[in-house]
Amino acid sequence: MDYQSIITIEPGKRSGKPCIRGMRITVYDILEYLAGGMTETEILEDFSELTSEDIKACLSFAADREEK
Repeated sequence: MDYQSIITIEPGKRSGKPCIRGMRITVYDILEYLAGGMTETEILEDFSELTSEDIKACLSFAADREEK
Protein backbone atom coordinates (compact mmCIF):
# COMPACT_ATOMS: atom_id res chain seq x y z
CA MET A 1 0.00 0.00 0.00
CA ASP A 2 1.23 3.49 -0.83
CA TYR A 3 0.71 5.31 2.44
CA GLN A 4 2.90 8.33 1.64
CA SER A 5 -0.09 10.52 0.82
CA ILE A 6 -1.83 9.50 4.06
CA ILE A 7 0.93 9.40 6.68
CA THR A 8 2.50 12.81 7.26
CA ILE A 9 5.33 13.99 9.48
CA GLU A 10 5.46 17.63 10.52
CA PRO A 11 8.13 18.76 13.01
CA GLY A 12 5.76 21.06 14.92
CA LYS A 13 2.86 18.62 15.17
CA ARG A 14 2.76 15.93 17.88
CA SER A 15 6.55 16.27 18.30
CA GLY A 16 7.16 15.15 14.71
CA LYS A 17 5.43 11.80 15.11
CA PRO A 18 3.83 10.25 12.01
CA CYS A 19 0.22 11.45 11.79
CA ILE A 20 -2.74 10.70 9.58
CA ARG A 21 -3.36 13.26 6.81
CA GLY A 22 -1.96 16.15 8.84
CA MET A 23 -4.39 15.58 11.70
CA ARG A 24 -3.26 15.20 15.30
CA ILE A 25 -4.04 11.47 15.29
CA THR A 26 -0.79 9.52 15.18
CA VAL A 27 0.03 6.15 13.72
CA TYR A 28 0.93 5.12 17.26
CA ASP A 29 -2.55 6.12 18.51
CA ILE A 30 -4.20 3.83 15.96
CA LEU A 31 -1.83 0.96 16.68
CA GLU A 32 -2.51 1.34 20.41
CA TYR A 33 -6.27 1.22 19.83
CA LEU A 34 -5.94 -1.93 17.72
CA ALA A 35 -3.57 -3.57 20.20
CA GLY A 36 -5.98 -2.70 23.00
CA GLY A 37 -8.72 -4.67 21.27
CA MET A 38 -10.65 -2.00 19.42
CA THR A 39 -11.94 -3.08 16.04
CA GLU A 40 -11.58 -1.01 12.90
CA THR A 41 -15.32 -0.34 13.05
CA GLU A 42 -15.06 0.97 16.62
CA ILE A 43 -12.18 3.26 15.72
CA LEU A 44 -14.08 4.62 12.72
CA GLU A 45 -17.16 5.20 14.90
CA ASP A 46 -15.08 7.10 17.49
CA PHE A 47 -13.16 9.13 14.89
CA SER A 48 -15.52 10.01 12.06
CA GLU A 49 -12.76 11.88 10.22
CA LEU A 50 -10.84 8.62 9.68
CA THR A 51 -11.31 6.11 6.89
CA SER A 52 -10.57 2.44 6.54
CA GLU A 53 -7.70 3.41 4.21
CA ASP A 54 -6.18 5.50 7.02
CA ILE A 55 -6.07 2.49 9.32
CA LYS A 56 -4.57 0.29 6.60
CA ALA A 57 -1.97 3.00 5.95
CA CYS A 58 -0.99 2.95 9.64
CA LEU A 59 -0.50 -0.81 9.52
CA SER A 60 1.54 -0.60 6.31
CA PHE A 61 3.66 2.22 7.72
CA ALA A 62 4.37 0.21 10.88
CA ALA A 63 5.21 -2.91 8.86
CA ASP A 64 7.65 -0.97 6.69
CA ARG A 65 9.32 0.58 9.75
CA GLU A 66 9.70 -2.85 11.33
CA GLU A 67 11.46 -4.14 8.21
CA LYS A 68 14.23 -1.55 8.50
